[in-house]
Amino acid sequence: MRQQSRTLARVLAGVAGLAALAVGVSGCSSSSSADGSGEKTTVSFRIWSDDAVAAAYEKSFDSFTKANPDITVKVNQIPWANYWDKLRTDLSSGGGDDIFWTNAYNFAPYADNAKLVNVSSTLKNEVVAWEPSAVKQYTRKGSLWGVPQLIDGGKVLYFNKDLVEKAGVDLDDLTWDPEHSNNDTFLPALKKLTIDSAGRTADQAGFDGSNLAQYGFNASNDFDAIVGNFVGSNGGLYQSGGKYTFASNAKAEQAIEYVVNLVDKYHVAPSAADTNGNGDFARDQFLQGKLAVFESGSYNLALIQKSAKFGWGIAPIPAGPAGRIPVTNSIIAAGNAASTHADATQKVLRWIGSEKGSLALGASGSLIPAVTAAQGSYFDYWKKQGVDAKPIVDGVADGTLKNDIIPNATATSADLTSALNEIFAGRTTGSIAAALKAAQTAANAGLTE
Repeated sequence: MRQQSRTLARVLAGVAGLAALAVGVSGCSSSSSADGSGEKTTVSFRIWSDDAVAAAYEKSFDSFTKANPDITVKVNQIPWANYWDKLRTDLSSGGGDDIFWTNAYNFAPYADNAKLVNVSSTLKNEVVAWEPSAVKQYTRKGSLWGVPQLIDGGKVLYFNKDLVEKAGVDLDDLTWDPEHSNNDTFLPALKKLTIDSAGRTADQAGFDGSNLAQYGFNASNDFDAIVGNFVGSNGGLYQSGGKYTFASNAKAEQAIEYVVNLVDKYHVAPSAADTNGNGDFARDQFLQGKLAVFESGSYNLALIQKSAKFGWGIAPIPAGPAGRIPVTNSIIAAGNAASTHADATQKVLRWIGSEKGSLALGASGSLIPAVTAAQGSYFDYWKKQGVDAKPIVDGVADGTLKNDIIPNATATSADLTSALNEIFAGRTTGSIAAALKAAQTAANAGLTE
């Protein structure tokens, strides 16, 4: 299966090298006596993330406790590697933290089995203040099952200013079209940005696509950063109705074939031999000045700002026939329905869903708050760094990919990833369309096994 929710998970789970440390776990019945002042309640808040994000939450909760001196909030960091196994075990036994992060691919079973607080009921007046795409993502059977906390925003093109200017390319309003080449300005731009070891660009005679000195773009088998954005921008559906549709939906199949051709036919991107087993290959090539245009999201902004030793900028992703329709992901904080102090938990949920409660998250510069009124703190942070981050959030203006959750998708994840890797590597016995059809058929069959 495609790399689900790799965006927020990679950075916030510390997959990019920031180790998440477990700092202690308390059950949902924790409370303690304040010194001579009666009962003081501790609400536990579970996340997977790095220390910077935990520190932002702790700053927010310090302000909360000043306004609610009878309630403290303890942030519990659990490593991504065992976060979901531990959460499942804790909730099945009636325990777990009072509030916990969950993503779109794991919340549904807990919602269906009455493990989560229905915030559509308890915080119905606050919902309008939250990012609509996040609210939609976590609304199931007519109810919202958590307070949106973080959003990806849209995807953008990070670009090396020197390489782009040298090629004479304008990235501001590129378009791509799998059916009408005269409408495609994206591929011609990438050809000018791709250079072989002899100094020839991909649009020149004698170009050797097997021996590149500079890559134009980071096309690869990466659903969240690349493939899903092309599928959405072509008006396609990757999955729908509990099944994969990327091969039976003509627009989706066209989009995937277009991306594969960027790698194997036009050679304007790294080979699959480099990217299939290394999701960071293209990012590292960009940071080394060897990749001109790097499509990604907010989760790579801080690293690029810190590590790039060249001038860089941000441009919108190319518009397809349906516009710019990216994959976007978000994280919610879900209330544990088994909490023994529901009132205190409710106050904390209301706080993290407020502008005041979310300002510290955006001010850290490490994430975009899902509370829309607090997003200015994120933009202000990056403005001070000399970066206009607004295009990341503006990237969803045309809409986002409709991508319904597939139950039991993990059962076929490894096999589908392997099949798509083979397609991107050019190792198909027939057409790309036929290979995609075979991969889809096998994946859908695996869902019921």
